[in-house]
Amino acid sequence: MGTHPTGYDARRPMADPLTVHERVLHTLRTEGEAMLALAEGLNIDESQRLAWAKAVELLVPCQGHLVVSGMGKSGLVGAKISATCSSLGLPSSFLHPSEAMHGDLGRIGPEDVALLISNSGGTAEVVDLALHLRTDGVPTIGMSAHDDSPLAESVSVHLRLAPPDATPDEACPWDLAPTTSTTLQLAAGDALALAAAEGRGFGPDEFARRHPGGALGAALRPIGSMLRFRVGAGVEAIPSSTPIRTALRTAREASQGRRSGALLLTDDRGVLEGIMTDGDLRRLLLDNPEAIDGPAAESMTKNPRTLQEDQPLREAERLVRTHRVDEIPIVNAEGRPVGLLDVQDLITLKIVRDPS
Repeated sequence: MGTHPTGYDARRPMADPLTVHERVLHTLRTEGEAMLALAEGLNIDESQRLAWAKAVELLVPCQGHLVVSGMGKSGLVGAKISATCSSLGLPSSFLHPSEAMHGDLGRIGPEDVALLISNSGGTAEVVDLALHLRTDGVPTIGMSAHDDSPLAESVSVHLRLAPPDATPDEACPWDLAPTTSTTLQLAAGDALALAAAEGRGFGPDEFARRHPGGALGAALRPIGSMLRFRVGAGVEAIPSSTPIRTALRTAREASQGRRSGALLLTDDRGVLEGIMTDGDLRRLLLDNPEAIDGPAAESMTKNPRTLQEDQPLREAERLVRTHRVDEIPIVNAEGRPVGLLDVQDLITLKIVRDPS
């Protein structure tokens, strides 16, 4: 075994766990303290509060795209900020500053807004792009450590990410690799994106339209669109005055080969009055077997927690997590049952985790 081309010697002993622990804590604390300093600075610096407000005011009415640009690690952060903005209802794209200066400036128009990122504020390609966009009348937001940088002087509004009298240390032990600085950029980008989304009236419905796939998309769909057990198709609404034995037969006939985990029991108006789960039935048969021939109303769980069919599935996840329920009756606006949501359905959709 020899020396790795990068200088790593495979013959060296493993790192001391205590040393690793200290490095991890130093990194997290250094970056966390820098973000806290940025947040606290906004509380005491009126000029920075106004700068952030002006930046959001540029984005809220934007009819074009937010075009994000940066070099190196700042560019990678910028690409993530761009993706976040797109998912929050503000169309966005990333443009490499060098490519912009070699023909891609045509991708940016006066209806767009540009977000230009450089920790030092002196990255030549980014500053040159800012100057050209200013000439073309494109609104620009700059993001760098200090207000006296060339970038800050070249944009419509500048967001300062460091205290005016200091530059936060990088978490890197040699103060070289962009770490603290890129964390600040990323956090500031999130803050800007969320403030703009709120100002544009973006909400859960719009978010759902942009995230139709995967567990996230499923969690935002209306419960009614995902029901496996619907009244008349796998489950039946049964009057609570029905004897339990008869109610069980009715449920079996309605099951269509798919056994639900509860009976939906209604009052004489058809409004949900209670449910009887498998667990309720087991306890009943152990404690008072004769009650199976009595009305379900005497043994059911009254006034169960319910959800409406137009609520998103994420509300079901909250109900399961908070109250540990396995069966959730789904009702319409009048309180009449439309179906039954089983926790196993939520597990299948990967909205909740399988406790096993």
